[in-house]
Amino acid sequence: MKNILMTIAILLLVALPFDGSAQSRVKDLTTLEGLNDLPLVGYGIVVGLDGTGDSPRSIFTNQALANMLERFGISVESNRVRVRNVAAVMVTASLSPFTKVGQTVDVMVSSMGDARSLQGGTLLLTPLISPAEQVYGIAQGAVSIGGFSVESGGVSVRQNATSVGRIPGGFLVEVDQGNSIEGIEEFRYALSDADFTTAKRIEDAINASIGQQIATAIDPVSIQVAVPTDYPGGPLALISDTETVLVAPDVNARVVINERTGTVIIGDGVRLSSVAISHGALSISITNTPVVSQPNAFSQGQTNVQRSTQVQVQEQGTGVVVIQQSANVGDVAGALNNLGVTPRDIIAIFQALKKAGALQAELVII
Repeated sequence: MKNILMTIAILLLVALPFDGSAQSRVKDLTTLEGLNDLPLVGYGIVVGLDGTGDSPRSIFTNQALANMLERFGISVESNRVRVRNVAAVMVTASLSPFTKVGQTVDVMVSSMGDARSLQGGTLLLTPLISPAEQVYGIAQGAVSIGGFSVESGGVSVRQNATSVGRIPGGFLVEVDQGNSIEGIEEFRYALSDADFTTAKRIEDAINASIGQQIATAIDPVSIQVAVPTDYPGGPLALISDTETVLVAPDVNARVVINERTGTVIIGDGVRLSSVAISHGALSISITNTPVVSQPNAFSQGQTNVQRSTQVQVQEQGTGVVVIQQSANVGDVAGALNNLGVTPRDIIAIFQALKKAGALQAELVII
């Protein structure tokens, strides 16, 4: 019997107090509302594979290849296509809000069929469309998979995923989204994590930095910024000046537990009330030993095999330990380490502390 030991990591995420050292830029906490990347997708064919493409069982690959050949004046029935140097792929890209016509964007190429590898392949001309089914450009180029796959004599060696690749600059933009900030009278920042206090701090920081009351926190997510008509440089300069303003975000006191990996993250602001803890670990070991009984020589008896079972029970405990009221996350970590328990035990202790009302923080189990 093999005992599988799991290594459990405890991570203490300590945020600094509310001062300049804990400040972040507005651009790192928010995004501009209405200016999102546009996802694009397309169906294409990768050719030039060294026998690692889709098998004839991939009907859609055969049909796509037959349709492509027909565009070049070659008529062939899809059910008679028998090639292994071609693979059907889905091509995806993300178009930034201000990408202009003529620019190039990286694309991802992912196999759809049973191709073993896209190594050495070339994506043929593939139009990419938006969710509104508008074509924004075409993708084409050599696929880079960042790995390899070698198979010979029943032995195979593979590094990284070989059925997914990338084409740097493989998408040529032919239509832009038409976004512009010229002449706008206002814009909004959207907080990545909704919080009333952080939104108000961003409002105050922007107004103090610009020297005018131009920012208003509308809700826990949106901060509206009015563009003064006489602002030097217009909206572009104002966005540049406001997104670099430093703000100290307010975070909730939170303990995050991942029971699958045994990870515990304790955030800043976590407090413990005075509490007494007694935690014990029960270990049970069961051992089966075969006992063989042989008959005498030349007798008519049979060999009997019986099993001897031994059960050992061991209980370890820390007794009752009193933890005084903690002032910061370091005190919490020190108090738990003094108990001498394992990370898995700490998960159980945190759950019990929350149930007892001694943990002054939100407990999140993921």
